[in-house]
Amino acid sequence: MAAMRKALPRRLVGLASLRAVTKKFYSMGCYEISLGDTIGVGTPGIMKDMLSAVMQEVPLAALAVHCHDTYGQALANTLMALQMGVSVVDSSVAGLGGCPYAQGASGNLATEDLVYMLEGLGIHTGVNLQKLLEAGNFICQALNRKTSSKVAQATCKL
Repeated sequence: MAAMRKALPRRLVGLASLRAVTKKFYSMGCYEISLGDTIGVGTPGIMKDMLSAVMQEVPLAALAVHCHDTYGQALANTLMALQMGVSVVDSSVAGLGGCPYAQGASGNLATEDLVYMLEGLGIHTGVNLQKLLEAGNFICQALNRKTSSKVAQATCKL
């Protein structure tokens, strides 16, 4: 049980500090403040707590989220943010990107997975998923790497 406790995610920045910094940025004129989990250790519970804290200081319309997928939680974290009213989220085709400081970092939330989820929720994105999959396949071939998108993996032709 002690080993599991060590493996559970912890907040790297305290909520009071996050709230204060977010408030300061907003008061300085930042019209959009993107809250990021750039090492990909967050969970939906952490996302909920984080957003609840900062929403006490800045309007929801000023918030965005940026989730990495190191622990496979980026889509769930983004869904939590959307359910809380955030309407601006970051993603990248094929999940490209990442953080050089995060051990085992796997990249960003894959746009293909986000679009698939949003369309499944009845949210029209205006993004052609097939064209997006083709773009992801193209860039992955050019970079000689595998996609991080679960949708691309599930729909690839063998």
